[in-house]
Amino acid sequence: MSPAKIDQLYPSRTRRGVTPATRFATLIGDYGTSDFVMKRGGRLPEVTIAYESWGSLSPNYDNAILIFTGLSPTAHAASNAENPEPGWWEFMIGPGKAIDTDRFYVICVNSLGGCFGSTGPESINPATGKSYGTDFPEVTIEDMAKAGHHLLHELGIDHLHAVVGPSMGGMTALAYALQYPDECDYLISISAATRALPFTIAMRSLQREIIRCDPNWKEGHYHSDEEPLSGMLLARKLGLVSYRAAEEWHQRFDRARVTKERRQGKPFEIEFEVESYLDYNANKFVGNFDANSYLYMSRAMDWFDVADHGGSVNAGLAKIHVNKALIIGVTTDILFPIEQQQEIAEGLIKAGRNVEFVSIDSINGHDAFLVDREHFSPVIADFFSQS
Repeated sequence: MSPAKIDQLYPSRTRRGVTPATRFATLIGDYGTSDFVMKRGGRLPEVTIAYESWGSLSPNYDNAILIFTGLSPTAHAASNAENPEPGWWEFMIGPGKAIDTDRFYVICVNSLGGCFGSTGPESINPATGKSYGTDFPEVTIEDMAKAGHHLLHELGIDHLHAVVGPSMGGMTALAYALQYPDECDYLISISAATRALPFTIAMRSLQREIIRCDPNWKEGHYHSDEEPLSGMLLARKLGLVSYRAAEEWHQRFDRARVTKERRQGKPFEIEFEVESYLDYNANKFVGNFDANSYLYMSRAMDWFDVADHGGSVNAGLAKIHVNKALIIGVTTDILFPIEQQQEIAEGLIKAGRNVEFVSIDSINGHDAFLVDREHFSPVIADFFSQS
């Protein structure tokens, strides 16, 4: 897709996360229409999916791996010639690495509803010539999986070697394997769930409420120079607290104070190093992620329920027909506890699937898959060496 066409779909401010390595595919409609039909009844007349890729597609088109991201990363999962900047999964993807690009053709997509090049609330609504805002249709995890499937169709790929995803991406990988059970040989789900727990829903609900309470949100129809940055900042801080384990906070920061030179003498200013960490990282995120996309994708995770695909979780999981599944959980994860990974593994085993379940004892909590190379790389490398 030409840059001119992308600029028509997105104002300049919305090309967040788009680099020279980003590719775009315009998806065809379905069900006999020109529209992309969504699970909860919405329709999109135009859908663009942003993605990046590594490696080469085999002559038989049988070595493709599709990666779905968590809520906040871009499609830039690893560096490449067109974008040498390290990706969010740099230690995992590349020549000779766990996901070996000398062997596999790896595709990472920006999810439908996101803000890094794929169609989402910031995109231009062709009916109005303005950004959708909260007029964007309700998006689900199943819609994100379907968009990934349609992307593969545009690339001429009708069968995957594996579908992979961490966190929200793990939910999307499950949804992909549920909806297209005969089109994928292997599944890797990391720190995901068959459905959100009440604690997790409560956390995300509070984040969404914080954003919506920002006066600049304006029912989702804010301007580019007046985004709800304060709401996003606080919502992100709350999210950061839940992404890591309490023991890691203790070991990294204890009760360390910021230096006097960094204080300005203001009432209730940042005093502890842990506060400074939250503030720094939340500010990096704010302005690089659209608030409405955050709301839509967060709610999609709350809606997802494997039981919708069969009447119960086990009945839904029984529809997954992969040759083998790797289910990974982290013992210190409070957002997607290890028990939820066990539920996925046990449900697939009951359905007669070949399953490898790995419990990782990492201090890094939910975000361990992003930083704990020592534990994650060998497990995934071993799985693919046997596939």
